[in-house]
Amino acid sequence: MYIEVQFSMRDCSLFPGTALSCKETFSLLYYEFDAATKEPPFWEPESYKLIDRIAADEGRFTNSADIIINAEIRSIPVTKKGVYFAFRDQGACISLLAIKVYYITCPEITKAFTHFPTTPTGSEVTSIEQATGKCVAHAREESTPSFLCTGDGQWSLLNGGCACLPGYQANTEKQTCDVCQPGMFKDSVGAAECRDCPEHSAAAHAGASECRCDTGYYRAPEDPRDMPCTRPPSKPQNITVTFKDQSTVVLAWLPPVSDGGRSDTLYRVVCDACGGHVSYNPPQMADESFNATQVTVSGLNPVTTYRFQVYAENGVSSQAPVAQYLDITVTTEASVPSMVSNVRVTSVKSTEISLAWDAPSDPYSDIEMYEVRYYVRDQHNNSSSILTKKEESSLVSLRQSTDYGFQVRAKTSHGWGKYSQPIYKKTGQLLGTAYVGDEDNTQVRIIVGATVGAFVVIAVIVIMTLLFLRSRGTDECNKKQPSDCDTLEYRNGEGLIVTFSKLHGVLENPPIVQTHTTGSMTTPLFTQVGHHRTYIDPHTYEDPNQAIREFAREIDASYITIEAIIGGGEFGDVCKGKLQLPSRPEMTVAIKTLKPGSSEKARVDFLTEASIMGQFEHPNVIFLQGVVTKSNPVMIITEYMENGSLDHFLRVNDGKFQVLQLVGMLRCIASGMQYLSEMNYVHRDLAARNVLVNAQLICKIADFGLSREIESHTEGAYTTRGGKIPVRWTAPEAIAFRKFTSASDVWSLGIVMWEVMSYGERPYWNWSNQDVIKSIEKGYRLPAPMECPEAIYQLMLDCWQKERNHRPNFASIVRTLDRLIRTPEALNKVAQNRCTTALGLDSVDMTQLTSVEDWLASLKMSRYVDNFQRTGLTDLEAVARLTQHDLTQLGITLVGHQKKLLQSIHTLRTQLAVNMSEGFLV
Repeated sequence: MYIEVQFSMRDCSLFPGTALSCKETFSLLYYEFDAATKEPPFWEPESYKLIDRIAADEGRFTNSADIIINAEIRSIPVTKKGVYFAFRDQGACISLLAIKVYYITCPEITKAFTHFPTTPTGSEVTSIEQATGKCVAHAREESTPSFLCTGDGQWSLLNGGCACLPGYQANTEKQTCDVCQPGMFKDSVGAAECRDCPEHSAAAHAGASECRCDTGYYRAPEDPRDMPCTRPPSKPQNITVTFKDQSTVVLAWLPPVSDGGRSDTLYRVVCDACGGHVSYNPPQMADESFNATQVTVSGLNPVTTYRFQVYAENGVSSQAPVAQYLDITVTTEASVPSMVSNVRVTSVKSTEISLAWDAPSDPYSDIEMYEVRYYVRDQHNNSSSILTKKEESSLVSLRQSTDYGFQVRAKTSHGWGKYSQPIYKKTGQLLGTAYVGDEDNTQVRIIVGATVGAFVVIAVIVIMTLLFLRSRGTDECNKKQPSDCDTLEYRNGEGLIVTFSKLHGVLENPPIVQTHTTGSMTTPLFTQVGHHRTYIDPHTYEDPNQAIREFAREIDASYITIEAIIGGGEFGDVCKGKLQLPSRPEMTVAIKTLKPGSSEKARVDFLTEASIMGQFEHPNVIFLQGVVTKSNPVMIITEYMENGSLDHFLRVNDGKFQVLQLVGMLRCIASGMQYLSEMNYVHRDLAARNVLVNAQLICKIADFGLSREIESHTEGAYTTRGGKIPVRWTAPEAIAFRKFTSASDVWSLGIVMWEVMSYGERPYWNWSNQDVIKSIEKGYRLPAPMECPEAIYQLMLDCWQKERNHRPNFASIVRTLDRLIRTPEALNKVAQNRCTTALGLDSVDMTQLTSVEDWLASLKMSRYVDNFQRTGLTDLEAVARLTQHDLTQLGITLVGHQKKLLQSIHTLRTQLAVNMSEGFLV
């Protein structure tokens, strides 16, 4: 509920001498009850809860003629049937003019063809209520529709929605699904409009999802519903027959006169007397069709009559009652000539062989020509042929010293006869200008050997000359500047060629050019020169005010309007207000104020946080607008985050977000921490309470009060000088030795992940700090929150590695979260709710393990099951022989995971050896 109070207040300066008793504020309180009473409850301060201490923000009047009316609005969570409000005046001269009590609702609305009812806002301004909608008439869910009702009565972040059914078109303006009129149709779910029925079809009734075809017209199952209805084609035309030989005939025809309005006409040939030995080209199986207008039929018997039917068909022919075809009767010719005989070689040369043969026994007058086929032995599928009318032929351009096969067949007017049986002959070899036959092989080998020897001597001389010249070139390089000759190149593990070139001597930060080589192309991937900006600790300045002037912009107090107190801090109030800079639009800001009368040290400490924030500019780090130091009160002005701190926001909205939305919040936090880490900056107090959330649910890192610069680039640690440490969020080495690094911030990020996935639950619940420290030292880790994905919980455990060098860095965490967001199905597997130890080795009895999967599961390393299975590692004996190098080859590259696995392998190896000696293993 909300209460709006309008009031006027007199300035205390009107009452001289009452400085101690006069106030310019009053308190607003409330008391909840379950049963109404005639009289309000007796005033007991402890029974009423304080809503707020209210001041006159608009102003106070100083005389009776100048009255200023103030209006303030506050909200309270209502948990019972009724509430009393009380106003407590402790010394203010105040007049209450009007009081309005009300609640806010998000109005009834229809969006995405989904109706959302009137929905009251949550119990707090920052709470979000999720409403589930119902599809409008004649629509169905595409995905579950939901709308978020924010605390100010506005709808936000619509998810899912509905779509109009077939036969109904979407009316976007009215958010209704209107029926398609007769003669129109809509065949799909979605925003498409109703369309006129295609040609040769009609829709007799309203709401048609398909138009029915007219009589004699059809639609194939795969045809789109907006395609006109069609008919089968007419029969083929003008078939012709051509004989190739006594067993082969070519049938050709013209396309049908009518294609039925389609372009998918195919043909099918049916033969009434053809057996299984007959073949078709194009190939034709039982009922298959082809799109050519001719077919070659082979394997027919000589002097035999066949009847062929040629069908023309398309996609709707199967629906027609009668098939259209053209038939023809064909009688094959007489037999072909018999096989030629006595094929013989008459001459052999290096690249030429001459053949002769005897004609077939058929009359010689019938022979039209001969075909000589030749091929390299055992390669008859890759043959060549020549035609001749004589009983002899010479084959030229053959390869030397190659064994060839030869076959001959004859052709008469009835067709080709069969090939003769193959004969084989090897060509000779040409040496100089003389042909060398088989009997000269010995002499050839001697000559060839001498020739090869001469070539070897020449090659040795050439190589020695090149080496001599190269050594001279190297000496020349050694005499020159490094920039002339010193170029190093290597190939990394990802197949990338990286080139380092020293320019004008040795550079402290040489440019790095990384290229990716593919074939003959080399593509530059990135160029990196020097380093990025580094954080500067304000405490290193001799005059702290100099750091404030350098890193924070001074803002004139007249540009700022304070609207309401929204909280309190260590140094003073936190307010909401407006910032109106010249020539810029007005913006809502958060304002931290310093208590009047604070010491100079408190002032410097207060503004130091601004000196830190002013160095950062990142979408996931709170942005500093500026400071007010030249007037009182001293102020820090930052961007305004509507939903406040992350822990409170999650507790108010417990269970209202999808897992993917929570992972998106984690990605924001990790990205902000990656930026700070790359600035060489350690936060030291990363927790959900120090992360703020804006209206778009974007999380930003805030509160830099405990943070410090990394002191050493090699050690990367900062040693505190004492002070409080947030134990539940702090890494063990930071608690024990006060060593803070980016790795200790990674530990804290793991705790923040746990807070987010548990909707703001307190880490380690109500344990004492000592219990937390002892449990962590013994290896205890927080269990997985309810419904937490296995992948996210494993990332938490990685962040909680005892050895800080084994924890992932922020860049690696961001990459992991990006991968999970791109593949949300990886978030479906829910982590088992269990407590874990640091390594879990001592608690596992290796003799109880029966498979590699069990072993990896006992170590919480099931993510690597596929790595082992791909390489065939399926039994524990093979695992016991693995080394660190083997683990790297398996794709396990995280140092912490390698160490954990190697320790377990050592234990496994020991137990297997004991079992072997006791006869447990055969």
